[in-house]
Amino acid sequence: MEIDRTMNRKKILLICGTLNQTTMMYQIAQQLQEHDCYFTPFYSDGFLNLLAQKGYLDFSPLGGQPKSRTEMFLREKGVKFDYGGVQYDYDLVVTCSDLIIPENIQNKKIILIQEGMTDPENFKYYLVKSLGLPRYLANTSMTGLSDAYVKFCVASEGYKELFINKGVKPEKIAVTGIPNFDNCQAYLNNDFPYQHYVLAATSHLRETFKYENRKAFIQKAVSIADGRQLIFKLHPNEKKDRAIREIEQWAPGSLIFADGNTNHMIANCDTMVTKYSTVVMVALALNKKIYSDLDEEYLKKITPLQNGGKSAENIARICEEYL
Repeated sequence: MEIDRTMNRKKILLICGTLNQTTMMYQIAQQLQEHDCYFTPFYSDGFLNLLAQKGYLDFSPLGGQPKSRTEMFLREKGVKFDYGGVQYDYDLVVTCSDLIIPENIQNKKIILIQEGMTDPENFKYYLVKSLGLPRYLANTSMTGLSDAYVKFCVASEGYKELFINKGVKPEKIAVTGIPNFDNCQAYLNNDFPYQHYVLAATSHLRETFKYENRKAFIQKAVSIADGRQLIFKLHPNEKKDRAIREIEQWAPGSLIFADGNTNHMIANCDTMVTKYSTVVMVALALNKKIYSDLDEEYLKKITPLQNGGKSAENIARICEEYL
């Protein structure tokens, strides 16, 4: 008797966000092709949804360029869309962020994937945690603290320890590695035309209403370069005209790239200067000299697991367990 395999197919909602998060979701879905996978850009309810609709959150994955880049990538891949996850009663939800848990997935099985670096535990982190304020107010420093998921897939044993220390239940954490950061040696094979330079990766702190002394950052990069070629890679969400104008003023002669493959630029550099961007994870895996706002020993501890690009497969296997 022939078995009808469609009877075993489950419906999975993959919630995207930044382009980094979206490409992770896509890789995971590629390992779950025996099921019906639907994609949605990041979304929210209530007051945040109202702000997003009015354009006040265009600096975030809820709108603006981050959302547009995600939609463009998904359209190019020809995936099935379900904006806001409203079409079906999903068997499983996969997401890269639990800072916001929309109401329509709160009773679902959720697999949470670490998206990359998490923000340091600063004053806002302790204030939000102690007062029970909305997690998104402290950004990614609150990642994992919703406890709304059945499993949290993380980048390394070091990160597992970090999340446990914050209060995440150890039995809910799986060290799977995370897509985009689990096979960094592959980035060494590239056609970026420069080698042996200092790479300064900028941030979008000012665009997200945080303080940054950009002049000091640029001058620090110039000092570290000490005559070597200095290349600036701009954060995709920052105001490019302003950033270029500042670099030309305080680091004349530097090369500036607003677009391009950041991972390839990291692979070809000798030294990287940043604050605490997720791109640090690639530099760590490739053993680059790093200047950042984070402690060197801490960085070594959180280096992402390198498993030859098997993280999406590892995560998909966990998804299957909960289906």
